[in-house]
Amino acid sequence: MATIRPRVKAPRKASPGEVVEIKTLINHSMESGQRKDKNGDPIPRQIINKFVAAFNGREFFTVDLAPAISANPYLSFYAKVEESGEFTFTWHDDDGSVYEDSKSIEVA
Repeated sequence: MATIRPRVKAPRKASPGEVVEIKTLINHSMESGQRKDKNGDPIPRQIINKFVAAFNGREFFTVDLAPAISANPYLSFYAKVEESGEFTFTWHDDDGSVYEDSKSIEVA
């Protein structure tokens, strides 16, 4: 599998009370466990099974992902920001790996 790298697009600035769109993408094969390799052996399941978004340490968006999700899962969601701070994004893999990214936003 290629190097797994999360990507996040979020605004750097917003007005108090503004609703902002956040877009995330992580390159991951999302192997469902249903396919077989060239020898006919099952390819083990390995998916991103959970995504969590937090603002200033407080979770506001959580998704449990299933094997039916396509490769390179893309999520788009909204957050209302009242103060400056930092968004943190966490992806959890079946193999125990955790991938993280963060973006700061200035509210003025």
